[in-house]
Amino acid sequence: MIKHNSKSYRLDRIERVEKYERLFDEAAISHDPEKLRLLDAYYTSGEWREDYEADERGELPSDLKRGVLSQDALYDLLEKAEL
Repeated sequence: MIKHNSKSYRLDRIERVEKYERLFDEAAISHDPEKLRLLDAYYTSGEWREDYEADERGELPSDLKRGVLSQDALYDLLEKAEL
């Protein structure tokens, strides 16, 4: 757990969202098949759902970049890649 703006957050969740956010940004530009496969595995896993629901409950810092948790953006990227 880490403290941020007087709230506690799970560091592993934050690091996971940051990791997949970087992959998301890179894959959106490069369409790298390996990055897209990693994103697809995340999206179809329980981890993505857990992160999404944690965000909905306010369990992620408000200043954390989280486009990867947008269902439409990630789905559209993966659909364009036909994964």
